[in-house]
Amino acid sequence: MPIDRVLMDIGLHETEVRFYLAALELGQAPIRDIARKAGISRTNAYDVFSRLLTQRLVNEIPQSTDRSMLIMAESPERVLEIVEERRQKLAAVMPELLSLHNRAPAKPKVRYYEGPDGIKAVLDETVACRSKMLLGILSMSDLYEVPGRAWMDDNVRRRIEAGVTLRVVRSPTRDVHPYWSDNPADLRILRYAPDDFSFSMTTYIYDDKVALISSRKENFAMTIESPEFAAMQTGLFETLWAASRPAAAASAKRAGRGKIIDLHRKT
Repeated sequence: MPIDRVLMDIGLHETEVRFYLAALELGQAPIRDIARKAGISRTNAYDVFSRLLTQRLVNEIPQSTDRSMLIMAESPERVLEIVEERRQKLAAVMPELLSLHNRAPAKPKVRYYEGPDGIKAVLDETVACRSKMLLGILSMSDLYEVPGRAWMDDNVRRRIEAGVTLRVVRSPTRDVHPYWSDNPADLRILRYAPDDFSFSMTTYIYDDKVALISSRKENFAMTIESPEFAAMQTGLFETLWAASRPAAAASAKRAGRGKIIDLHRKT
């Protein structure tokens, strides 16, 4: 980033930056020479010099009465001192600022993301949840399309390494393989929704947030940070959880259906 842009970003006006940089290059010089090099009028240069003098970024060199006033720029390290002084002033009033923020009416924060990269960003955020507990309603077949199995397997690995437990409800009709099973070692507690439930979207609930991830067709993700909304979604999740079958029971049911099919084939 250009030097002048950086100096303006920390609060100096454009003409102050031009004057200061010109003074740095010239060393000790009359104000008219600095104004000429900085590309500002001599009248304006006196006003700029006065402001920089207040900030102790320039200094006046005493001269005899028959010579023009000479100006010298202070060391660039003075710029760092200005930044630190401003930081200390802000830190001093930060408790009061935070108290004002805490009294502000609570508003939900909604963030919208498009495409595979946005979906990955939201999934990464779930791994970093503070509560270490995720509630999930997952469409496995859709997650295997976007962001894909390899990426999702790595996301699961990172969730386990972070010590985040997942209570998850999945649709038996949209499951894809048995590897993400009910497994204490993987910090996963799995249930299967009733057969007539089919999810085309994935939902995660954690902390005070709800994350929604679409199928490839709409290709978006969003997070809603709201204690009330998260509490409502948690209640709906618990209702679905209670109506869902533990993974072992669902497997036994599927196995039973397989036996019935075999018997029909034999008869």
